[in-house]
Amino acid sequence: MEQLRNVEDLSPAAIISAANTVGEGVLWDARRKVLWWTDIPACRLHRLHWGESTPDVIAVPERLASFGLMRGSDCLIAAFASGIAQFDPLAGSVQWLHRPAFDGQGLRFNDGRVDRQGRFWAGTMVEDDRETDDGELYCVERAGAVRRRMDGIRISNGLCMSPDGKRLYFADSPTHTIREFELIEPGGTLGASREFARTAPGAFPDGATIDADGCLWSAQWGGGCVVRYTPGGRIDRTIRIPTRQPSCVCFAGPALDVLCVTSARENLDARTLAREPNAGDVFLYRVGVQGLAEEEFST
Repeated sequence: MEQLRNVEDLSPAAIISAANTVGEGVLWDARRKVLWWTDIPACRLHRLHWGESTPDVIAVPERLASFGLMRGSDCLIAAFASGIAQFDPLAGSVQWLHRPAFDGQGLRFNDGRVDRQGRFWAGTMVEDDRETDDGELYCVERAGAVRRRMDGIRISNGLCMSPDGKRLYFADSPTHTIREFELIEPGGTLGASREFARTAPGAFPDGATIDADGCLWSAQWGGGCVVRYTPGGRIDRTIRIPTRQPSCVCFAGPALDVLCVTSARENLDARTLAREPNAGDVFLYRVGVQGLAEEEFST
C-alpha cells in the first residue's frame, strides 16, 4: 500500500457554502455553464451557475446518488436510490429505465458516469449493517438496454474512464482498492483487470475523475485529501482538503482548469464540526491541470 507523497496544503480558490450531509456526484455542464452536484440523504440537487457563489437547490423525488448529461436534452440520466431514470430537473418528471428488485436487500444505487461511447454506468452499494457484497455494476447502453457488468460489490465508487475510452476505473470503497478494467468494444463489456492503486488505512476511495494527462484524481473519504495518480497508478500529488470526508471531484469552468471537490458532514460530531466548519461545502482549487469534457448519454 503506497504511502501518501507530494502532499500540498493548497488553499481553495473559493468555497461554495452548501452544508451538505453527503455532497456527491459533482459534474460540470459546459453547455449550460453550470456545476451540478447532489446531497444524497437530503434529496436535493444543487445547480451553481458559474461565476456565482450561491447554488440553486432543486428537490428530487428520492435520494439522487449520481447522474450524467443527456445529449440534445435538458434532462439528466440519473441513478436514484431505487433505480436509473431520465430526470427533468426543472419539471421534476421521472421516466424510469431500470429498477432492480431491492426490497429487503439493504441496497441502493451510488456512483455513476457516462463513458466515452455515450453509455451510462452506475453501481449499487450495501447500506445496511450486514457488510455483504451484494452490490452490482450496471451499464445503460445507447439503445436503452441495461446490462449487469459486475457483482460482488460492497460500495460502488470511483467510476471514470481513460481519455481514449479503452479503460474503466472502479473502486469498491471498503476494500481500499481502485481497479482498472479493459473496456472491450463493441458493447462495453469488462475485460482483463488489474489493481491500479490501494489507499492508506482510514482513507477510502470515493468519487474520481480523469484529467487531460490521463491521471486519475481520487477523493479519499476519511483521509481528508484528493490524490492524483499517474496512468501507472503511482501517487503524483496529494491535495489536503479542510475536512476529513471529501466525496467526489470534477474539473469545471470554461477552461476545465478548476478542481471541484464535494464533501460531507455525515456522522461528524459537534467537536469535529467545530474544527471543520466547512464540512459539507464544495471546494474549488487551481491546480495547474486541465480536465476533460464530460461525455453525454446518447440514445
